[in-house]
Amino acid sequence: MTNPDDWKSRLGSILADFGCQTGTIHQTAGDGTTLTLVSQIGVPDHLLDKITSIPFGKGIAGVAAERKEPVELCNLQQDLGGIAKADARQTGVSGSLAVPIFSESSGKVIGTLGIGKFAPYEFTTAEKEHLADLAAEIGDCFEHKAG
Repeated sequence: MTNPDDWKSRLGSILADFGCQTGTIHQTAGDGTTLTLVSQIGVPDHLLDKITSIPFGKGIAGVAAERKEPVELCNLQQDLGGIAKADARQTGVSGSLAVPIFSESSGKVIGTLGIGKFAPYEFTTAEKEHLADLAAEIGDCFEHKAG
């Protein structure tokens, strides 16, 4: 899958499944320490430059990539743990979840999948597992360049 419209369509389906209003798909850049935006829905235009390239360990997506585990914020607007950056609050998103995308062959993080709701929300274990399954499908596309 290389067509940006295909990625946007896939992301739109994921957002609909979860009742979310915003989402991102990032892929790990060649340096292995930076995420590059593949697709997004619902991120305000004035914030796009902030999410085009994200270092591992920065923001929700970067922390998910660095920790190799899901990162959830029940209310991004009130995050006091330092994961959410000030610019992230400008999205209006409250409940958010980012999961790493792993390489099936190497086990390395090859991207992240993030979703968000405008209302505070705590994702269930089943929802986190479902999003991780969807991330695995995206990882397969990344590795095989298939649609």
